[in-house]
Amino acid sequence: MDENALLSRLAVSLAIGLLIGLERGWRTRTEEDHHRAAGLRTFALSGLLGGVTGAIAQQLESASVVGLVFLGYTAAFSAFHWLEARADRNFSATSVIAGLATFLLGTLAVIGNLEAAIAGAVAMALLLALRDQLHRWVASLSWAEIRSGLTLLAMSFLLLPILPNRSVDPWDVVNPYVIWLLTIMLASVSFVGYVAIRVFGDRLGVLMAAVAGGLASSTATTLTLAGMADRRPELRALLASGIVVAGLIMVVRVVAITAALNPSLLPLIQWPLLSAGAALATGAAALLLESRGASQQPELRISNPLELASALRMTALITAVLLAARLLQRHFGDAGVFAMAGLSGIADVDALVISMARMASAAIESAVAAQAIMLAVAVNTLAKTAMAAWVGGGGLGLRVGAVSVLAIAAGALALFRLG
Repeated sequence: MDENALLSRLAVSLAIGLLIGLERGWRTRTEEDHHRAAGLRTFALSGLLGGVTGAIAQQLESASVVGLVFLGYTAAFSAFHWLEARADRNFSATSVIAGLATFLLGTLAVIGNLEAAIAGAVAMALLLALRDQLHRWVASLSWAEIRSGLTLLAMSFLLLPILPNRSVDPWDVVNPYVIWLLTIMLASVSFVGYVAIRVFGDRLGVLMAAVAGGLASSTATTLTLAGMADRRPELRALLASGIVVAGLIMVVRVVAITAALNPSLLPLIQWPLLSAGAALATGAAALLLESRGASQQPELRISNPLELASALRMTALITAVLLAARLLQRHFGDAGVFAMAGLSGIADVDALVISMARMASAAIESAVAAQAIMLAVAVNTLAKTAMAAWVGGGGLGLRVGAVSVLAIAAGALALFRLG
């Protein structure tokens, strides 16, 4: 390694220590000098020490140097923290582990992958800085919710290696490995919204709740907000804005799922869906202005998407849509696919989008798959309008319906111009 490269890598080692030391030093900023085991300077020196140790080991071509210095550093660092913990009766091991990790990341920055060392330092700094928030998030979840997530994760790691990674049906569309993997991915995205709702609860306003609810289940969010509109008619404009935002998040999810599973479909759907999304965003803003700053904290009740029963239902739905779409396409051509898309869109679009993304180019033409996805989105948007009107009354349905029709028209116009 030349001199300039070594100096730049040592600078990164020092920067890693400064980054961690800044967080640790700020957290203990109220303590007097010389009354804490490690602060900004100590962590900065730890990172630099790791880098220097790595450089020496590289020069001597002896990896044992790193091990010996690390053992000495661990002993000294732990001893001082033990003295501090005994004096303050604070037995947290976080700072000790952070110090050891800072040393090792400093070493990695010199003799290993520089990008990995930087990424590790940033991740560690975030974990340290978000201590209070992480504790609150964990406390807000029940043991049943945590257990269901752990059970599903365990089943995934146990099942995925033994599930056949090939089609097991005569029509060559059902791959158990892929379907279960897609189910877990979809449940994980929904779980982000579910956790946001559980963590922030009634501190979320209508719009933020709609965003989180749209990630978890836009249909459930629509029904909840519509129910509130029935009880609080003066909030119809605000709640209609929330329903439209949930629909916007659904559109974003469709684009993201398609991009992840079959990027070749993206050019066929992106402009119609983005146009529809822009119309939904504009309509939500207009409804928010109509509400004149009214505020309300909705209580969204959405089932845990990581529950085993929920995951199995989603697996069954994806499998059923895959098979139905393939059989309908074989017997009725493209009309069968569109019929399936329309029926699926009444309740949910995720399973249909996954199915079309999987089947495009192989079982059906890409243009047909793209049109089926857009049809499902349009039907789902109209279905939410019907739900809003049925549950929340005509005033709410009229507002949501006007924006929905404009969004569908904008998407159709973009599709027409592309055609």
